Amino acid sequence: MASATIYAIFLRGINVGGVNIKMADLRKALGTLPLNRYSTLLATGNIVCEAESSAPEVKSLVEDCLRSSFGYDAWVVVLTAARLKELVAACPFPADSAEQHSYVTLSSDLGVLDELDAAAAKLDGGTGVRLGPEALAWLAPVGGTLDSPFSKIASKAKFKAVTTTRNLRTLIKVADAANAMQPS
Repeated sequence: MASATIYAIFLRGINVGGVNIKMADLRKALGTLPLNRYSTLLATGNIVCEAESSAPEVKSLVEDCLRSSFGYDAWVVVLTAARLKELVAACPFPADSAEQHSYVTLSSDLGVLDELDAAAAKLDGGTGVRLGPEALAWLAPVGGTLDSPFSKIASKAKFKAVTTTRNLRTLIKVADAANAMQPS
C-alpha cells in the first residue's frame, strides 16, 4: 500500500467566465474519488486533499471528475503540500501591501510557463520572478490587476487555457490548510 500524500489542487477558471461551481457541489463530486480526506477553500477552486495516488494520477482523477460532473474542459494544477510551502517561502513579494498585490501563476505545462516568463521579462523593467518550474510570481497595482501589462499577456488564449493565478494570500491560506492536514 502506497503512503498517503497531502496535495493542494488549484482549479483553473471556475466561478469566472461562465463556469460556476458551488463548493458544496464540488465537495460532492470529490466524494466519488479515491481521496482519503479533502476540503475546498474559498470559492475560487482550491482543494486540499490526502491521497495515496501520485500527483499526475490525482490531476487526471480530478480533471476527469470535473469534466463528467460539471461539463467543462477542466484543467488543474496539483502540488504537494511541501512544494506549495516551498513556493510560498520563495516568493520575494509581500503578501499584504497597500500599493500592490502579489500573485503567483501556476502551470503544469512548463513550456507555456517558460514562454510566459520570457514575455514578462520583455516588459519595462521585467515583472515576474520565477519561483520554480511550475510557478511565476508577479506584482500588480491595487485596483489595476486586470489592466497591468503582465495580466494582459497572461490572459492571452495560449496562456489562459493552461495557467491559473492566485493571490499570494490565497496560496498562504491553502498552504496552511494543507499543513493542518499533515499527521501530527
